[in-house]
Amino acid sequence: MKIAIVHDWLTVYAGAERVLEQMLACYPDADLFSTVDFLPDGQRGFILDKPVATSFIQHLPFAKSRYRNYLPLMPLAVEQFDLSGYDVVISSSHAVAKGVLTGPDQLHLCMCYSPIRYAWDLQHQYLKESGLDRGFKGWLAKWLLHKIRIWDARTANGVDGFMAISAFIARRIWKVYRRESSIVYPPVDVHAFELREEKEDFYLTASRMVPYKKIDLIVEAFSGMPDKRLVVIGDGPDFDKIKAEAGGNVVLLGYQSHAVLKDHLQRARGFVFAAEEDFGIAPLEAQACGTPVIAFGKGGALETIRGLDDELPTGVFFFEQSVEAIRDAVSRFEQAGQQILPVSCRENAMRFSPECFRQAFGTFVEDAWKAFQARTNRKVECSLP
Repeated sequence: MKIAIVHDWLTVYAGAERVLEQMLACYPDADLFSTVDFLPDGQRGFILDKPVATSFIQHLPFAKSRYRNYLPLMPLAVEQFDLSGYDVVISSSHAVAKGVLTGPDQLHLCMCYSPIRYAWDLQHQYLKESGLDRGFKGWLAKWLLHKIRIWDARTANGVDGFMAISAFIARRIWKVYRRESSIVYPPVDVHAFELREEKEDFYLTASRMVPYKKIDLIVEAFSGMPDKRLVVIGDGPDFDKIKAEAGGNVVLLGYQSHAVLKDHLQRARGFVFAAEEDFGIAPLEAQACGTPVIAFGKGGALETIRGLDDELPTGVFFFEQSVEAIRDAVSRFEQAGQQILPVSCRENAMRFSPECFRQAFGTFVEDAWKAFQARTNRKVECSLP
């Protein structure tokens, strides 16, 4: 197979890029395409220092710092990639990559992190948080997102097979595109977090401080439980507001290095997670350290954490994003006592290792290629009168 991998944009090493790294580990000879490539020279190892074919957006004014502002042009940009020389095209897409043009003799597989969140079910939240829910700029943004929705739905027809990063995203793919998808969980670097069975008497949460992460709810919940200690790691726009509301039993450390984060994850009695995520890496990093998770029971958390009703539980769920629900979940967690074992948490996290991803991803691609060849090589017989 001659393979092309198309990624939305290359600017940082984050969640989607970790998946891309493992895709390239499976197919190191694949060629790489992206709307823009602004990766620093010292951070290109995860793409094997490959050259990247980019779109015209790469050369537009201020693209390096404001590439997201060119979202209305990105559908046109990805359609300009000439992929006609490839047998298999794999799009790595949470925005526009799946919209590349392929022919009937090419297999197009999409690793879908989500249909464009801010164009579909999260549009109203996105517009409100961006201050675009009113006025002329708001109406312009709504019109542009309407056009993107039309394009996004149409281009789903060009994908031969979808991979979803969770059952939650598979449901979103079905809702938006009316397409079935296979679940291929993204890789988590569980090997970078070692098991520690001895825990200390504090709880931990770690996240970028933005509204949907609900760090403010966690801090408020623990501030009302002065007998319990909470450590918060992370920085962001809401940091000062949350710090002002924190009680004396809550310690905000701000941004910390990986080593400090890992140390706290290993020692914490429990990790608290209140966001609704498509998948959620932080709860798995905690479990890799043998640390149970107290999590909001919606989205990807339901697939990565085993609740108290499981034979080998790894955490406790709460089903409402509220202060009262978090406090109740902490109480139930403490009542569970030794029911949740550090080794069970570690074993659960290992199901999401890079090795497991590569096996599932490679199997999906190879099986899809064999089935595609069988279809395209099938002889069609017709009888003429």
